[in-house]
Amino acid sequence: MLEARNLTKAYAIREVVSGVNFQVGPSQILGYLGPNGAGKSTTVKMLTGLIEPTRGAVFHNGQDIRKDLVAYKRRLGFVPESPDLYSHLSGFEYLQLAGRLRGLPARLLETKITELLRLFSLYPQRRSVIASYSKGMRQKILISAALLHNPEILIFDEPLSGLDVTSALIFKNLVQALAAQGKIIIYSSHVLEVVEKLCSRVIIIHDGKVVADDSVVHLRDLMKLPSLERIFTELVVQEDTEDIARQMVEVMKLPA
Repeated sequence: MLEARNLTKAYAIREVVSGVNFQVGPSQILGYLGPNGAGKSTTVKMLTGLIEPTRGAVFHNGQDIRKDLVAYKRRLGFVPESPDLYSHLSGFEYLQLAGRLRGLPARLLETKITELLRLFSLYPQRRSVIASYSKGMRQKILISAALLHNPEILIFDEPLSGLDVTSALIFKNLVQALAAQGKIIIYSSHVLEVVEKLCSRVIIIHDGKVVADDSVVHLRDLMKLPSLERIFTELVVQEDTEDIARQMVEVMKLPA
């Protein structure tokens, strides 16, 4: 069980995340949604131990993760929003580094890397430097690195970024297969239709606070709205998006 208790992060006098509480257990896929600047990425960084909360804490199986952060991170696989990789390494070398840091035996590590690169259609480019990779290829390397050590907890922050259609379909099926294996999964994304199909439960955060926490089906029934997109719009979008789009078209048509 992974739990956020009163998770709060403040910079100067502004709280960017304020009193977030939730639990997510094995085989659950929790969707974590919010507009830009809502506090999603800050929450993710606290959940992964990258930054410390101002107040509150993250608990894994009842223990504050800060009591043994190294042990917690051994059980964690994380795909960050930005693919910050060592661009001078090849994809194979980067995964070797990630696996060695996780303590994987050399023979097992080589087998896992080879198979993951093959399944992600990256094996022919395994010796090319990451600097030559497209954004989608880099994303596949990040995902592979998160899977190498068979972690108990997986946190995905915009994991479909840059992926082609086929790779995105593979990844969606992968997430469902991981949940079936009993993994704890948190899926943070702007792609609402994917979250709606994948996640057993969603949390919507706005201005650092949780404004909804329920199953998609129950939220649709409760709010009498047909889709997660409409629910999200009702809860957090404060502008008339259709009118703004029409105004943009009019700006484009202004004569020279």
